[in-house]
Amino acid sequence: MWKEQNSRWEEQNRKWEEQNRKWDKNQAEMSKEFKQLYDALIAQAAKQERGIGALGSRWGLQSEKAFRDALAGILEQSFGVEVINVNEYDDEGVVFGRPDQVELDVIIKNGLLIICELKSSIDKAGMYSFERKARFYEQRHQRQASRLIVISPMIDARARPVAERLGIETYGDSIDVETL
Repeated sequence: MWKEQNSRWEEQNRKWEEQNRKWDKNQAEMSKEFKQLYDALIAQAAKQERGIGALGSRWGLQSEKAFRDALAGILEQSFGVEVINVNEYDDEGVVFGRPDQVELDVIIKNGLLIICELKSSIDKAGMYSFERKARFYEQRHQRQASRLIVISPMIDARARPVAERLGIETYGDSIDVETL
């Protein structure tokens, strides 16, 4: 009886070993397939990310222009304000460290000069860049701005303290604007 029981145990052990070999082989194949699927998924995600980024960039530029044009129309027609989109060449490289085009929005009302930056998003570096652009304009036109304003729905949290230090007002929502 013990001999028969041992024989059954040995047979069962052989079946377990065979099953383990099949399991290991299957695991290796599944790992390989999983890796291929994972790589394909990562590649697809990267492709979508690039596409969304490109779409977001295009949307940002178009929405900035639409907002700029609407704001200019409202301010000029309703409040007697002159809104000028300034595009000047910085041939000395004061703003960007090398000669380049400098673009700003300037609002003038009864001699009051307000320099604005309308952006779909702005970070810390963008805030510093805006301040340099404003100072460039002031120096070139020999006029001191009364206010520096950044309007953007996406202001990086690290950019806000920079704006405060530089005396730049920030508006991330239309309800933030109190008076002109």
